[in-house]
Amino acid sequence: MAQITASMVSELRAKTGAGMMDCKKALTETGGDIETAIDYLRKKGLSAAAKKAGRVAAEGMVTAAGQGRIGAIAEVNAETDFVAKNTAFQAFSAGVAEAVIDHAPKDLESLMAVAFPGTGRTVAEEQTHQIATIGENINVRRFARFAVDAGVVTSYVHAGGKIGVLVELATAKEDDERVLTLARQLAMHVAAANPQFLDRQEVPAEVVDREKEIMRVKAKESGKPDHLVEKILDGQINKFFGEVCLLEQAYVIDPDHKVTKVVEALAKEIGAPVKLTRFARFQLGEGIEKKEDDFASEVASLVK
Repeated sequence: MAQITASMVSELRAKTGAGMMDCKKALTETGGDIETAIDYLRKKGLSAAAKKAGRVAAEGMVTAAGQGRIGAIAEVNAETDFVAKNTAFQAFSAGVAEAVIDHAPKDLESLMAVAFPGTGRTVAEEQTHQIATIGENINVRRFARFAVDAGVVTSYVHAGGKIGVLVELATAKEDDERVLTLARQLAMHVAAANPQFLDRQEVPAEVVDREKEIMRVKAKESGKPDHLVEKILDGQINKFFGEVCLLEQAYVIDPDHKVTKVVEALAKEIGAPVKLTRFARFQLGEGIEKKEDDFASEVASLVK
């Protein structure tokens, strides 16, 4: 049997919000596998892990660039939250997004090799320059770039760079102010509602199967008879899609209507097809573990 350490219990607790003893039991029951333990806790109704995008731990900012038919967002990380207020760091982050617009890199490696605006250096060289100037480690983590032949791409940055969003609407009436308004509102919706997929066709089969299994176990443990469990699952999985799929979410500005109905209503209003084709949402530091100092242990080691 795998040894269950305090750090494993602490990690599981941070990811699920479950109690310490529940986390220890879950790890014991699952042989120390964190992901399986998360499922174990969810089946017992002890975890809200499915609604978490990941621990937000890294500092820095998300920036945006572009307008009209093209847009980009980029996340640049740093060691402390102070650096996000540094004008040199802000200018570097904005320059990274501009480089994405200008050069359309296919991946992060390609981005680091292109020219950084106005410096004669590459993005990688400018990053090294800023590390030396600011005195703190800086890392270009990821980016997204949308370009549409007919339509609009809108960006939205929330809370000074904590969340960045891109939304793409395909339509021939790209200059219609009603289209631009809805695109901006949808970008704010994505920032607030945090969808994981555009529609249910994008949800991987293994994700759906995992959710169904968790729902099935919880339904059976609640005493529901077997002949009702599958009917209950149908309703619950539809509710799941309504939570994670953008087009099926309740529109934050008008919760009585789903996003897909709002887009359809706009198309009818302007007399031309409108399609919400894709979106991207970056939350600063999501999925990155930040080292937490154990001051008690540090003091103890100094005493020794």
